[in-house]
Amino acid sequence: MESIGVLMACPMNSYLEQQLENRFKLFRFWTVPDKPSFLASHKDSIQAVVGNAFAGADAKLIEALPKLEIVASFSVGLDKIDLAKCTEKGIRVTNTPDVLTEDVADLAIGLMLAVLRKLCESDRFVRSGKWKSGQYVLTTKFTGKRVGIIGLGRIGMAIAKRAEAFSCPISYYSRTEKPEIKYKYYPSVVELAANCDILVVACALTTETHHIINREVIDALGRKGVLINIGRGPHVDEPELVSALVEHRLGGAGLDVFENEPEVPEELLGLDNVVLLPHVGSGTVETRQAMADLVIGNLEAHFLKKPLLTPVV
Repeated sequence: MESIGVLMACPMNSYLEQQLENRFKLFRFWTVPDKPSFLASHKDSIQAVVGNAFAGADAKLIEALPKLEIVASFSVGLDKIDLAKCTEKGIRVTNTPDVLTEDVADLAIGLMLAVLRKLCESDRFVRSGKWKSGQYVLTTKFTGKRVGIIGLGRIGMAIAKRAEAFSCPISYYSRTEKPEIKYKYYPSVVELAANCDILVVACALTTETHHIINREVIDALGRKGVLINIGRGPHVDEPELVSALVEHRLGGAGLDVFENEPEVPEELLGLDNVVLLPHVGSGTVETRQAMADLVIGNLEAHFLKKPLLTPVV
């Protein structure tokens, strides 16, 4: 397989990069200064693209690579891949589901605790020496809070299971009700927000879910409500979120993702009711290696004419 050209869209993971280099003819796209000339020169040798949550394969890239056979995403999300164009051209697409579910769900619970119990602010309180001058303010209990989840897929279910251990009543919104699920279903995000204390975004990013968190939803969640986003940044209308937090129309937020990463709205940086993370939902050594192994496994399966491990298209 050493002659098969694989285009890695951006820096992702050193282990994955090494494994790709060991098996294929690896091209690091982010190091290329003149990308159009590079694609014109290598269009007949690149047969695979490896992308992630930050860079994938849009229609322009797909059209520039006539020999492209497969796009393997080092992520569960597919919003950086033009699935319609891949389907049209018979290009296979894979992602990395399941292996990152537990880490992302763990982080969602961590964000809930961090926001409600002000863990980050408490840490800064101790480090700054302020504890010597008096006790820290009282915070808010997590156990028993009503948790609403947008998107009850693998990650949403894992979050629900964990929240139940804290005696949290669970409700959800999804495109259709799931009769086999015992949790309370709401037919709209606004109704869900109005009936929970913590609203978690755990759905896939699609045209329909872009800005699914808007002013109406934020206002329904209310002054004591908390928003947790471990999905994708564009799920949230960021200017509306910022204004709601600044104006205290929303109680708090725990954000692992942002609309224009790595850019974060300046106003959020000074707020003590917000916990900000640099898109690290699946960011553990163990999970990133498992994701990398899945990417490699899918590529090898494709070029050996075997069934894909986690096919999308």
